[in-house]
Amino acid sequence: MAQGNSKMSKGVEAFILIEAKAGKALNVTRQVAKIKGVRASYAVTGPYDIIVHVEAPDFKSIAQLVVAKIQGLASIARTITCTVIETGQP
Repeated sequence: MAQGNSKMSKGVEAFILIEAKAGKALNVTRQVAKIKGVRASYAVTGPYDIIVHVEAPDFKSIAQLVVAKIQGLASIARTITCTVIETGQP
């Protein structure tokens, strides 16, 4: 797991499922972890290569983060954004 650099107060959270180009998953995991708003970046097994936990003040900021920062990386093939609507935490 690569830790992100954001320690924001609670806003909107989402998980980004990333499909990286062949052989690039570990490098992308580290690159994404450096982006402001990323709480954690995980290289995983399964249909996606990376799962990223992000947080931003609002939905528009999440969209901008995904489109401008994450999808802008050369080794990203595809992303799916899953917005958190409720947590099981008190």
